[in-house]
Amino acid sequence: MGGTVTLAGQGWRFDAAAPATVLEAAERAGVRLPSSCRNGTCRTCICLSTGGTVRYQIEWPGLSPDEKREGYILPCVAVADGDLVIVAPAAKRLGGQGPVNATETRRAD
Repeated sequence: MGGTVTLAGQGWRFDAAAPATVLEAAERAGVRLPSSCRNGTCRTCICLSTGGTVRYQIEWPGLSPDEKREGYILPCVAVADGDLVIVAPAAKRLGGQGPVNATETRRAD
């Protein structure tokens, strides 16, 4: 399936088409999310999903039942099931200037 992923704090958006994980889609769009193992065990990439759902490439990712209920996801093994909003304060733009394939949304104040 897939959808559009929005980074809530930064306002960046990028497409995340299955079978790519949220992490892979972010990297393709020029966004670096923290990561290490890329197999759902180290938890370096953990972030909060405040909207949308994911499915996992592995049977039991390294999240506790409470973390799952609270909305935490592991982008390295999560595939978006439609549009997704995540909170990832440590996300960075690759190349310094910004994602080539991501769009930035600005809020009117």
